[in-house]
Amino acid sequence: MSRCNISRLAIIGGGQMGSGIAQVAASVGQQVTIIDLDSGVLKNSEKYISTSLARVMKKKIPDEAERSSKLASIMANISTSTDLGQAAECHLVVEAVVENLDIKKKIFADLDAIAGKDTIFASNTSSLPITEIANATQRPDRFGGLHFFNPVPLMKLVEVVKTAETSPETYTKIENWAKSLGKTTVECMDTPGFLVNRLLVPYLLEAVRLHERGHGTKEDIDVAMKLGAGYPMGPFQLLDYVGLDTCKFIMDGWTEIDPNNPLFQPSPMLNKLVEDGKLGKKAGIGFYDYRKLAK
Repeated sequence: MSRCNISRLAIIGGGQMGSGIAQVAASVGQQVTIIDLDSGVLKNSEKYISTSLARVMKKKIPDEAERSSKLASIMANISTSTDLGQAAECHLVVEAVVENLDIKKKIFADLDAIAGKDTIFASNTSSLPITEIANATQRPDRFGGLHFFNPVPLMKLVEVVKTAETSPETYTKIENWAKSLGKTTVECMDTPGFLVNRLLVPYLLEAVRLHERGHGTKEDIDVAMKLGAGYPMGPFQLLDYVGLDTCKFIMDGWTEIDPNNPLFQPSPMLNKLVEDGKLGKKAGIGFYDYRKLAK
C-alpha cells in the first residue's frame, strides 16, 4: 500500500461512480463526505454502498456478527450532505457528476471559493479536457484527473491525469491516494480519452463502420473479436453495455476538438439509434434487442 497523506475527502455526485469511489475510500478507513444537491440521490447512494459492501463481506467474512460489525464500521466513515460547503476542510475533492463541461466548471468555481488553499481538486471525467475544467479555478497546479472505471469496487485501474499546470507534488499525492485504495494507476496526459477510451472508443466506432459498409454482421464481428482477439465482449455488446448515447457524446466532443481526425468521424448508424432512443441495455434495445431476453 502506497503512502498517502489524504484521509478526508469529498465526493461531488452521488451517482454510481461517486458511490463506488466513496465505497472503496471508506473501506480503507478514509473519511468520506458524498455531496449532491438531491437528497434522494444521497439516500440511494447510501443504500447502494451498503448493499455492495454486504455482498463483498458475505464472500470474505463467514461469521455474521463479524460481518455486520465490519459493515457498520465502514459505513460510519461515510457521511452525506447537500451543502457544498462540507468540502471546505477536505484534503481532496473528487467530482463525479454528469459529463457536462459547464456544470463541472461551475461546481469547481464554487468549490474554489470554499475550499482551503491546500485542497486538491480532481475530476473523474472520462472524456472532457481536465485543463478546461481546471481553468475555472485559481488552483490549476492543484488540479488533476482521476478516472475510475465502472464498477469502481471491482475495476482495478485508475487513470491519473496531469495537465501542463499540475504540479509534481499534486500528481504524486493523487497517484498515491489512488494506490492507497488498492488500485493500479497509469500516468496520462490531458489528451482526448486519456489512454483507455482513446483506444477503446475509436475501436468501437470502427466496428460500427465495418457493419455500416456491409463488411460484417454485428453478430459475426462480436464473435470474431471474442474468439480471435480474446476479448470478453464483442464491440457491439460493449457499445450496448456502455450506452450508445455515452459513446456518441464522447465522439462528438472529440470531433469538435479535432474535426479532421479520421478516427473521430461520426457514425450515421450510431446517431440514428441514439435519435430513436435505442441507447443499449439500459433502454432495453440498442444494437441488440434485450426486451426479448427479459420475457
